Amino acid sequence: MAENGAKRIRLGMVGGGTGAFIGYVHRIAARLDGDFELVAGALSSRPDVALESGKNIGLAEDRIYTSYEEMAQAEAARPDGIEAVSIVTPNHMHFGPTKAFLEAGIHVICDKPITSTLEDARKLLEIQPKNGAKFLLTHNYTGYPLIRQARELVASGALGKIRVVQVEYPQDWLAVDAGDDNKQAAWRTDPAKSGAGGAIGDIGTHAYNLARFVTGLKTEAVSADLTAFVPGRQLDDNVHIMLRFEGGARGMLWASQVAVGCENGLQLRVYGEKGGIEWRQDNPNYMWFTEFGKPKQLLTRGGSISTPPAASMNVRIPSGHPEGYLEAFGTLYSQFAAIIRGEGAAYEGLLPTMADGVEGMQFIAASVQSSHNDSRWTRLSEV
Repeated sequence: MAENGAKRIRLGMVGGGTGAFIGYVHRIAARLDGDFELVAGALSSRPDVALESGKNIGLAEDRIYTSYEEMAQAEAARPDGIEAVSIVTPNHMHFGPTKAFLEAGIHVICDKPITSTLEDARKLLEIQPKNGAKFLLTHNYTGYPLIRQARELVASGALGKIRVVQVEYPQDWLAVDAGDDNKQAAWRTDPAKSGAGGAIGDIGTHAYNLARFVTGLKTEAVSADLTAFVPGRQLDDNVHIMLRFEGGARGMLWASQVAVGCENGLQLRVYGEKGGIEWRQDNPNYMWFTEFGKPKQLLTRGGSISTPPAASMNVRIPSGHPEGYLEAFGTLYSQFAAIIRGEGAAYEGLLPTMADGVEGMQFIAASVQSSHNDSRWTRLSEV
């Protein structure tokens, strides 16, 4: 049973075999609140790895599959078949499994970005899911409690009309050629597997989604400069993008995988006519909120503060005990479980959707187009 006493949702996984980082994270997130039970998997495109990986995590042999097509068909036919599936493959393998499982009536939890191309993302919007199967895109940073509170502060008018949005996501792990032996680097720097964007698709979409989630601002146009600094690299490893939002707000986004000394430096700053907020992912339980002409306030996750905490924060443990990356991921899983059970009305509009995924691909496509045209301002509606 789940922590709330509900029956666990039977879960499958596509990708995420031995040595896969994000598959391991998804499995932890699915278990965190006890809402899901992993019972089936097509964990690798290589049959030997799929079989070994399935055995390693304790799957029954008859529910270890060597292709997602076989898994979708077999599980949909079983009376005890999976009710949801996590897709944790490289980008180019998101479209096929998502389509297959939605059409089989199985809920889909897909890692970001939604696909490797904008064309495929738009095709997913045309699917008519069987039996009302639902879709979740795991932009996990939207699950942080204080990001939920930041969203509510903006929506309440506490910051006034938004003027400036600054978001950045620097890393340094691709500052040199990682070589073909590094599987995580190999597919992320391969256009055939990653898509048209490198750093912009891998981490830039996270930064973009975070800014959109908190502010609610709709993007009009981008002016982008995408660069590949490492010799021979085919995709960008550093991105500078200016943003124009509807209503007049302006923004800047920097994403880099060659910023030496930066481990995972996601941060967001939002400034309006009346106030501003500042948040960093490496210290996610604290956020600065400043009203113009007044001292800064340090807001803490679950703490006693002058502004009410967000009802959607999903704080699990008392204030002062840190919650982080895995818990934020787990929040998306637990709230999606509530939606699957028909009990998640409070979370509608909070969890990243297929439409968010398509917009993320529009953002990538418009940025790539802008960069190819000497950073010409490019409307998302033009791509």
